[in-house]
Amino acid sequence: MQIQLLRIGTLGVSALLMSGAVRAQEFSGTREELVGQLELMQQQLTEQKKLLESLRQSVTEQKASMIELRDTVSGDVLARHRGTGPQSMDATEAVNGDASPPPAPDAANGDASPPPAPATVAQAPAPTQAPVAVGQAPTNDGRPPEVAPLFEQPGVLTPKGKFVLEPSLQYGYSSSDQVALIGYTIIPALLIGLIDIQQVKVSTTTAALTLRYGLGRRFEVEAKVPYAYSTNSTLSRPQSTGSAVDTVFQTSGQGIGDVELAARYQLNEGGMDKSYYVAGLRVKTRTGRDPFSVVTDCTVSCVANNATGTGLPLTLPTGSGFYGVQPSLTWLFPSDPAVFFGSVSYLYSIARNNVSTLVLNGVEAPLGRIAPGGVIGFNFGMGLALNDKSALSIGYDHHSIGRTLQNDVPAQGSVRLQLGTLLVGYSYRISEKTTLNVSVGAGLTADTPGVTLTVRLPMTF
Repeated sequence: MQIQLLRIGTLGVSALLMSGAVRAQEFSGTREELVGQLELMQQQLTEQKKLLESLRQSVTEQKASMIELRDTVSGDVLARHRGTGPQSMDATEAVNGDASPPPAPDAANGDASPPPAPATVAQAPAPTQAPVAVGQAPTNDGRPPEVAPLFEQPGVLTPKGKFVLEPSLQYGYSSSDQVALIGYTIIPALLIGLIDIQQVKVSTTTAALTLRYGLGRRFEVEAKVPYAYSTNSTLSRPQSTGSAVDTVFQTSGQGIGDVELAARYQLNEGGMDKSYYVAGLRVKTRTGRDPFSVVTDCTVSCVANNATGTGLPLTLPTGSGFYGVQPSLTWLFPSDPAVFFGSVSYLYSIARNNVSTLVLNGVEAPLGRIAPGGVIGFNFGMGLALNDKSALSIGYDHHSIGRTLQNDVPAQGSVRLQLGTLLVGYSYRISEKTTLNVSVGAGLTADTPGVTLTVRLPMTF
């Protein structure tokens, strides 16, 4: 457009000069009249200069308007193509848009023809490679996605230099029926002796304070201090003694539990539609009161045929009594809007020698060497984001506990246990630094607690 306007102005000046030359050739008047004509032509030239200056200013304004129009059209084109991946749009359209200035009428012949491209405008170079997605992709900090936590292994690592303080409260309840047959049979349908039916109800409440710290972008350490309170009610009625009254044996225990230390390291970068792998190592201490230090309801001994009491503890322990080491591997796979996760682990408990139980009157009943069975664990589940603040998770957790060995042979009455739990969790982000997590577990096997309720409140500092 600038070239067109300059062409029009140049043609106007040329026409004026040619007209003046023709008039000068045809003029044959006096000197005064010739001077007057020259002054008139000088005045016309001055007016033409003012017209050219006005045209230049108009060209400048039109150029600024073109730039503004080009930016507007380019924004619309980017808005249509942003985030849609590679398109057939070339680089010129992405930069300059798809609008071009209208053709200007030619001053000489009056027809309309598209002007040639200005020599002063730089042309966008032809792309030498395949087009890429328009727009800026979300930054990936290499951290696993957050999900509502259901298991002991968190789904997200702590950022470098940040602390996470997590108070939690867990309640578990289980109930089981036991039948004890003491006597001998004459025929399979006739028992001579005692039939003892027991119903055991156990409630456990554990409050814990967990502290996590991010040592690196992909490494964190953790310390957990639990405090446990348990109650145990055993309801029994011997069926062969003529008693019509139930016997209730009730006990409880409270105190600090087994302190745990853990470390986790993210093995790879991961990303959307890419798996994350997190390796972990947890060490369990024996700071809690173990089962061998509580007094058992036995007069002389609780071992084998020398049992002289119920064999039930008068106070409940708050710890396992063994040091343990548990390596684990956690897997997360984000697929918007869901996150799939799972983990495998193995808990190895270190055996203890010269173990004995404490019975009434301060008598110790020796047990020898005790080696708890290894615990093989695995879990899997799915987290689903409901909105930008809340998420819902569902998963399954399973533990297979091996038989306990006493003096390198299976202990009497020891069997492998299978613990299966169906878990549903909900997470709500209260603020940028505080999240509320609630999970409910339902036992699917006879040895699993019937219900488990856990509330966590992690806070980032």
